[in-house]
Amino acid sequence: MTTTVTGALKEGLAAMSGELGLFAQGGKGAVSRKTPAEISERCQRLALDPQPLVYASRMTAKVDSAAVQDGYRLYHHAFFFTTSGDWCVVQQG
Repeated sequence: MTTTVTGALKEGLAAMSGELGLFAQGGKGAVSRKTPAEISERCQRLALDPQPLVYASRMTAKVDSAAVQDGYRLYHHAFFFTTSGDWCVVQQG
């Protein structure tokens, strides 16, 4: 359910993100590994410094990867952020 909902949010926000000031990056599988590049690309268009957001994305993935037990790995990493710098990560392993 997590991957479906965050995927739908990402698609739904794509057309309205500029109006709302809310952006969704990342996703499931190979898309999740492109999250830092997606954040950087979006921040360049918004004239924002991507470094704090990229750092937050990488650190939450690293901490959660270390915390997931029994050999499971994260396969979903969605990063939501606002133009004011607020952010949220939704992950699943």
